[in-house]
Amino acid sequence: MYSATIGTSRYAFPDLKTLLAKASPARSGDALAGIAAASGEERVAAQFALADLPLGRFLNECVIPYETDEVTRLIVDTHDAAAFSPIAHMTVGELRDWLLSDVPTVDALARIAPGVTPEMAAAVSKISRVQDLLLIAAKCCVVTRFRNTIGLPGRLSVRLQPNHPTDDARGIAASILDGLLLGAGDAVIGINPATDSPERAHALLEMLDEIRLKLDIPTQGCVLAHVTTTLALLAKGAPVDIVFQSIAGTAAANRSFGIDLALLDEARTAALSLRRGTVGDNVMYFETGQGSALSANAHHGADQQTLEARAYAVARRFKPLLVNTVVGFIGPEYLFDAKQIIRAGIEDHFCGKLMGVPMGVDVCHTNHAEADQDDMDTLLTLLVSSGVNFVMGVPGADDVMLGYQSTSFHDALAMRDLFNRRPAPEFEAWLQRQGLMDGANRIRPLAMPGQFCALLPA
Repeated sequence: MYSATIGTSRYAFPDLKTLLAKASPARSGDALAGIAAASGEERVAAQFALADLPLGRFLNECVIPYETDEVTRLIVDTHDAAAFSPIAHMTVGELRDWLLSDVPTVDALARIAPGVTPEMAAAVSKISRVQDLLLIAAKCCVVTRFRNTIGLPGRLSVRLQPNHPTDDARGIAASILDGLLLGAGDAVIGINPATDSPERAHALLEMLDEIRLKLDIPTQGCVLAHVTTTLALLAKGAPVDIVFQSIAGTAAANRSFGIDLALLDEARTAALSLRRGTVGDNVMYFETGQGSALSANAHHGADQQTLEARAYAVARRFKPLLVNTVVGFIGPEYLFDAKQIIRAGIEDHFCGKLMGVPMGVDVCHTNHAEADQDDMDTLLTLLVSSGVNFVMGVPGADDVMLGYQSTSFHDALAMRDLFNRRPAPEFEAWLQRQGLMDGANRIRPLAMPGQFCALLPA
């Protein structure tokens, strides 16, 4: 039992799961699940109680039962006690204060990351202001490598997302060339296929590899098919660079995606066996989003932000190249408006980075949410200021296949100019060789290089 008194009112919370839910900033998904605080006063009381909670308590009380959930078992069984020891004596509030102080260095934060459980990270985020989350995340550096190096200080990478509603090769190629001209694609050139066809996924992989080889681009391609489809293509010798899968923070939610931890381990092992990376071997790409477990009725009464952080524990296990929270994609039932979307995106970035996960954010909203592109500009700017590893590059910021609004090639270029963020170093050198950068090292294409034109299908 946890409790706190506000004025003359005493609030009691029967377990850690309830305490975390009541302390969470307001969002529509928790209200839909019937677990949100009934008032602002109750939320503050829960935050007071949470701030005084010793971090060790999270190692003794599980939000989802150990016996029935393999994600919980992963969190508990792989917890790094040595990494945790520097902060083991702290409460949640003391950890927040320490993180905001000048004491923790980048290296110190990297050392404690394996000892931070997702519930600890979520707890700190719930008692933090937006500026706290930005300041702390900016101190964290998570670097990954495959054909280039992502996440270095002063860098911002971009996933080039050239989706097409019919997977038309000419339309996809045009979008890829448009993105490359504007400096997108160093995180990954990643296509969401319009169908579940393994044959179509194979053809798209071949197309991506052909473009990469012809232009000698130091990047990686990915077709965001289900992991079982990718495994089958790996067995057929398809040119798979990066294995994609959506993941969630409970075993039941992952089962709704048709996956478990053993399947992800099998896929990673298969991808590693190809040895296609040139500077590293981070071969996995995961996408997440607050509300995914609730939408699958697999949340077990836990709040969506805590479950989102638990998804990062799944990701961390497989040493991914990229992790992307698609923050506003699931819809207003889970994040109702711009205020909730902005807060959630900043929380996700913070929790992932604190846990040592290479976080990117798809700064996005659906067309029936109470949000617009001005709101996405605000979130994008805040995230880049706090060192997000990568963002999306979508033609015109409008994904015509998935039917949602994201960020454009020009949006990413504006952020690089505004904050002096450069692409991944290997990709930046390639842009210079293509004549796409000016004397001030800014991406300023004056014309399409001749070799680019040759890639457009006849």
